[in-house]
Amino acid sequence: MNKPKILVSLTTLDNDYQIEQAADAHDAALRLGVELQLLSADNDPITQSQQLLKVIQSSSGSRPDAIIVEPVGETGLPRVARAAAQAGIGWVVVNWDVGYLEELRREFSVPLFAVTSDHREIGRIHGRQLAKLTPNGGSVLYIQGPSYSQAAQQRSSGFYETKPEHVEVIALKASWTRESAVHAVESWLRLSFSRGIPVCGVLAQDDSMALGSHEALQGEYDAENWLRLPFVGCDGLPKTGQAWVRRGLLSATVIVPTNTSLAMELLIKRIREGLNVPMRTLTTPQSYPSLDTLTASRRDAPASATNDR
Repeated sequence: MNKPKILVSLTTLDNDYQIEQAADAHDAALRLGVELQLLSADNDPITQSQQLLKVIQSSSGSRPDAIIVEPVGETGLPRVARAAAQAGIGWVVVNWDVGYLEELRREFSVPLFAVTSDHREIGRIHGRQLAKLTPNGGSVLYIQGPSYSQAAQQRSSGFYETKPEHVEVIALKASWTRESAVHAVESWLRLSFSRGIPVCGVLAQDDSMALGSHEALQGEYDAENWLRLPFVGCDGLPKTGQAWVRRGLLSATVIVPTNTSLAMELLIKRIREGLNVPMRTLTTPQSYPSLDTLTASRRDAPASATNDR
């Protein structure tokens, strides 16, 4: 039997979670006997669309049997998905909820489904973590992903469901990288009205941005107090987020299972065994450390810090 050809299109390879997504895709391909092609869109929706359309419109012998894609833009690539299905190529969306799959599944017999993290629950866990870590209240720097990102939107929505009432939110935008978080925090610190705000913690929608926030505050006035505040991230990979918690760089993170391995397993079962795959499969996040053991004393943090220079 010929090896199935699977193309995996990720948003970027400049992010620890996306790097792990790529690594898991490689491991799954070896385990399942799959010929893998990996593409990075460099966080550009136009680049991603052009990359995929070029593959879809290539000669039939070089096309993949299916595409696993984490969309960059706001739409989730509906036109590209339809082009893939029309060409007989399966289409699996990861980390994104798209509304077009139901219609495509009625029209085409190729594999069409989604495997996504429960982003709203991630946000709810963030709110519960803050309740444990900031009992005295104050303002929290909230480093969010880009506005177009559905994951960022859903994590924010879940967070506001469980956010402690005594915590005020200062929302800053970044783009899932350490460098973008450094820039966002440094830009906020330069604003005159930021001075004197009682900040009680820093929350970021992924671990790399949490670490970037930490880096930005290292050079700040009264850095010792800033860095003793609780820093909370997300993704919780063993070698990054979890390790940073153990080292004391972060107070907590949220473990988010990668999607590419599960997506590939379901895809291959669908291709080889005709398995009826649900249109949408959710993975389950969890707090690290557990909420039961999480307390403000993990960081021995003061009630707040300010950049009163």
